[in-house]
Amino acid sequence: MSARRLQGGSAPLRLLPGALRRGIERFAGRHQSLAVLVGVALVGAFLPVIVGVPPFSGFGNRNDFVDGFANAGVFVLLALGLNVVVGLAGLLDLGYAAFFAIGSYAYAYSASPFSHLDVPFWPMLLVGAMVAATFGILLGAPTLRLRGDYLAIVTLGFGEIVPVVFLNSDTYTNGTNGISAVYQPSAYGLFGIGSFGFGNPWPYYVTVLAIVAVAMMLLYRLQDSRLGRAWVAIREDEVAAASMGVNTVTTKLLAFAIGASTAGLAGVFNASKLSLVSPDQFGFTVSFTILAMVVLGGMGNIWGVAIGAFTLYEVQSVFLKQLTNFVHDIHLPAVDLGFLRLDISAIDFVQYQFLLYGLALVSMMLLRPEGLFPSRERKRELHESAEEAAESNEEVVQA
Repeated sequence: MSARRLQGGSAPLRLLPGALRRGIERFAGRHQSLAVLVGVALVGAFLPVIVGVPPFSGFGNRNDFVDGFANAGVFVLLALGLNVVVGLAGLLDLGYAAFFAIGSYAYAYSASPFSHLDVPFWPMLLVGAMVAATFGILLGAPTLRLRGDYLAIVTLGFGEIVPVVFLNSDTYTNGTNGISAVYQPSAYGLFGIGSFGFGNPWPYYVTVLAIVAVAMMLLYRLQDSRLGRAWVAIREDEVAAASMGVNTVTTKLLAFAIGASTAGLAGVFNASKLSLVSPDQFGFTVSFTILAMVVLGGMGNIWGVAIGAFTLYEVQSVFLKQLTNFVHDIHLPAVDLGFLRLDISAIDFVQYQFLLYGLALVSMMLLRPEGLFPSRERKRELHESAEEAAESNEEVVQA
């Protein structure tokens, strides 16, 4: 079961030669957690090296890139958590940023001069995850009877309520000003790469890699467990799953709780890195962006979702900015189309990021609805549905 799942979701490995790919798949099937750990370590070592060579070296220094990679790791964690809710259990959650906010504020309140509690960062990782999981259960409990669009509307409402509550709770969240001067992790000389601070992104980079690796190992174990198979059964047909003995109540609640706990981890890390938490960081655009990452990478495939989240964040934060600077520097002549004068050198591509999101999602739904790196099950479901629809249309025409 484990080997089959990992092979089915190994679309990035198809770029490798056949013998090497088969060897990696066999190793990964036998030693799943070790394969995840090795994979994350290799990616983590490769990224700082590749940005030091042309053409990447011309876009900034290595520390700037590493800082961006650490920020991307936050969204990888968020996408992994949402993949449990949306990709595995099939529960559409449009308010996922609320759990991100809860984890961030849990750490900011516990480790800042605002409350003077001075709780260390490392235990707060678990506390923040547990607090977010509790709120995930509180959200899931009233929505157990809801499906599809109705569930999406309720989660959207929850995602809008939470930032408003933080915005108006001056006693516990400092209202519109947010909580500043949040304490950074206290681990001097982490792995010999220096202490945590604003001028040194390496400890944050190593920390987020470790958190992502642990989260991926746990999620792979859950995906292959009885609980993971119950999530898939509910996604396929909830009535059939219930008739086969699946406890849909606890299974759904666990999906919300585990997805929320991953967002809580991301929130704690993000608050410690930015040293500032404010309500405007957790709007609907965050939930939408994370959902787009899951869809782009391939719902149900853990590695695919991680790659999709990293790619989309880097496009948004690095590529569009560098593209804007590039077209401004080369001074392309304006093109007069008669009814429109197009001046490419004056375009700020960052302002059009959500337009590009929309175009990418529409193209993805039309050309590759299963995502870039889909799981085998998800790909089969979508293509079988398309084939069945085509066959039914042919029968109608013939009749």
